[in-house]
Order: sequence, then C-alpha cells, then structure tokens
Amino acid sequence: MKVKEVAELVGISVRTLHHYDEIGLLTPDETTEAGYRVYSDENLETLQQILFFKELGFPLKKIKEIIDSPSFDREEALIMQHKMLLEKKRRLEKMIGTIEKTIQHSKGEIQMSKQEKFEGFDFSHNPYEQEARERWGDKAVDEANEKAKNMTAFDQERFNDIYRSLASIRHLSPDSKDAQEGIKEWYQFLNKLGNYSLDAFKGLGQMYVDDERFTKNIDKFGEGLAQFMCDAMAVYADKNKK
Repeated sequence: MKVKEVAELVGISVRTLHHYDEIGLLTPDETTEAGYRVYSDENLETLQQILFFKELGFPLKKIKEIIDSPSFDREEALIMQHKMLLEKKRRLEKMIGTIEKTIQHSKGEIQMSKQEKFEGFDFSHNPYEQEARERWGDKAVDEANEKAKNMTAFDQERFNDIYRSLASIRHLSPDSKDAQEGIKEWYQFLNKLGNYSLDAFKGLGQMYVDDERFTKNIDKFGEGLAQFMCDAMAVYADKNKK
C-alpha cells in the first residue's frame, strides 16, 4: 500500500507517516523508482503496535526503543496492551458514571456524597511508572504504588494544592527561602508515596523538563512551573546532601 492509502485506511495524516519514517520508527519496506513509499503487511502490523502504544500515552521515542529492542515480542506486547486498555476502559466508565450522577445532582434529582463526586479520579495511576522502574528499581515503585492505594481524597487534592502554591512563587529564584520551603513540602509529600532519595528527587525534577508529558501537565498550573520545580528540586537535593 502507498502512503496515501495507508493514511486513509488508518485515519492519520500522510505527514505523520512521513515523520515516523524520518525518525526511524516506521520505515516502509519498499520505495519505488519514482520515490513512492510502499508499506507491506508487516509494516501495517508495526503501525498497529505504534498506535496502541500511542493510545496508552507512550512517547514516540519510547515506542521506538521498545519495538527496536531484540527482546520485543509482538504477542506479549498485544497481551500487555489489552490489559492496559481494559484498565483504561474501567476507569473511563467509572468517570462517565460520576459525570452522569453529577448532572443529576446539579438538577436536584439525586444527592451525591463528597466521596461519590470524585469516583473515577485515579491519581494512583502513573503513566510514567516504567521510567520510574528503570531509574529507581522495582522496590521503590512497588512501595510507592502500595502507599498510593491508601491515599485519601485529601491526599490526592494535595497534589494540585502544592502545584498551585509553587506556581504562585515561580517568579522567585529557585534557591530563595520561599522556593526551598515549597519544594521541601513537595519532597515530604512525595515520600508519603514512596522512598525518594535526594538523588531520585533531583532526577525526577529533571524529568519534569526532559519529558514533554510532565512539562505539559505541570505547566497547566503556570507557564514555566516545570522548569522552576526542576531547578528548585536540584538546589534542595544538593543542599541537603551536604
């Protein structure tokens, strides 16, 4: 199939397919003398894998690493993706139910408890867990997940509160007293979820700017917040190791 045919079949743009080729993520098996890309059935299977991973929030760089790995097994990947998508479906269905109840509540048709208003919001779900396991090991992540299961609704809201508080002082120097007190609170809160060493804390801060997913989510609270937190976390880690 030619690139335009694949684009129409899948519902993505020709430019996207060209980009995948340019970065070495999906290179068509053939190119005609006229320069047209020709995709094989195997190419289409790879594209399906890419799109499954993309739907699950994996960045293209990570997808390429997974697919290019000598240990990559397509069937195992499909089984894993199936489990992850079922879990995503479960969470979405729960959240849809919460929205429907909230609509009824706003119309005065039913009453909702405080707990019911937040059903489906799963802050223990971490799309960056694999990176964390690679950087800090399974033990630390497993302990963090276990503590996350026991988080209260108050704890979950604290995430946003701390982000908002830090966003309000992001214009200050990262090594200022206020910035360091705010980052200390962040460090202490994270350690309610897991055992973050100062090096791990500093590394996490670096991920806030290296990984665009982190940057995008954090900067929703204020442009430049991710960079400010990265710098402040580095200062905090270096000062407290002395």
